[in-house]
Amino acid sequence: MTVLIAGGGIGGLTLALSLHQIGVPAKVFESVAELKPLGVGINVLPHAVRELIELGLHDELDAAAVATKELAYFSKRGRPIWSEPRGLEAGYKWPQFSIHRGTLQQILLDTATKRLGAENILTSHHLSDWTETPDGVHADFVDKTSGKPAGQYDGAVLIAADGIHSAAREKLYPNQGPPLWNGRILWRGVTAAKAFLSGRTMIMAGHEILKFVCYPISKAPDRDGKFNINWIAERHMPPTYQWRREDYNRTARLEEFLPWFTDWTFDWLDVPSLIRNCSQAFEYPLVDRDPIPQWTFGRVSLMGDAAHPMYPVGSNGASQAILDARVLTREILAHGPTGAALRAYEAERRPATSDLVLLNRRNGPEQVMQLVEERAPDGFDEVTDVLSRQELEDIAANYKRVAGFQVEGLNAKPPIVPQPGAI
Repeated sequence: MTVLIAGGGIGGLTLALSLHQIGVPAKVFESVAELKPLGVGINVLPHAVRELIELGLHDELDAAAVATKELAYFSKRGRPIWSEPRGLEAGYKWPQFSIHRGTLQQILLDTATKRLGAENILTSHHLSDWTETPDGVHADFVDKTSGKPAGQYDGAVLIAADGIHSAAREKLYPNQGPPLWNGRILWRGVTAAKAFLSGRTMIMAGHEILKFVCYPISKAPDRDGKFNINWIAERHMPPTYQWRREDYNRTARLEEFLPWFTDWTFDWLDVPSLIRNCSQAFEYPLVDRDPIPQWTFGRVSLMGDAAHPMYPVGSNGASQAILDARVLTREILAHGPTGAALRAYEAERRPATSDLVLLNRRNGPEQVMQLVEERAPDGFDEVTDVLSRQELEDIAANYKRVAGFQVEGLNAKPPIVPQPGAI
């Protein structure tokens, strides 16, 4: 029987492709009328890239994404704190990809449409309710624009991959309230600019109160020799600031945040120039939700941001949704599309992602920048005068352990979903 998937984002589409891979029919329901390649850049970590490659998407990803070479942390004055190789350069069998979120979603959508058929990717279908039946679940959908019923569908199980404002989670936890804002705002944009450092470096500069992140998301330069550079400016706002509902597509106003970065001109990167020259920027309050004690209720379960919305720290949002999809597929392969499969999936994924949500609240691996700011606010000559090499290595290693992408462990780990021929 068909698996019903509410949500056509990265997690929902990865789940649909994964189920198709093991011969289980799936149908995706997306609230919006048209799935468009929206958003800005994201990083997909090696453990999640592995899963997309095992879905047969290597060539599409390699053509569209930048294989990240290194991750480097800097102080607010542009002084180096810590750097480490990433992806293939770090010894992983799989790359780390920097890619436009919309491009990744379009790759998944095009592939899902081709493999599953357009009739199984339904837009203008917003999950409104469901009831369990003796052998599955009956789901109701509405067109959010018109408010009219969009259809009723029966399936073996219902998976809610419908994001941080999940309709399913709201029904299961009606008293949860709005997402939790920690006082920080992100401004995100993409700017055509010259390459910096290695040309494939992801950088983070600043500290907990004021931070700048950027990395390239285009492989080839344009006719002017420039690359698309994805950037994120972040500031912890005062308690009186009135935040606006988070939305990847809310247009930002440069005058609201550029003044804080006007002197961030380093010999290797001109931050104010990147901000000024972007074609469009977006504002996004940094929010998450508290971990919940249960994802699975009978034949319904949550995944991705519906289950564990987390701060975009450590490049883990999309990666964890992809891992959710693959673990759920493995359990459906083992147990069929049943409540037992959903419970087994939750037993593995809920504790792991709950730990990650809480670790990201403590800034994950980015805490090295805050420690430097606290210990040497007026700058330093050598970072090891401020933070020992052991402290730096321990922070980086601990985050990889919690997030599940330690090099040796991942390289030795068998596939989550047995590959064709091994099933």
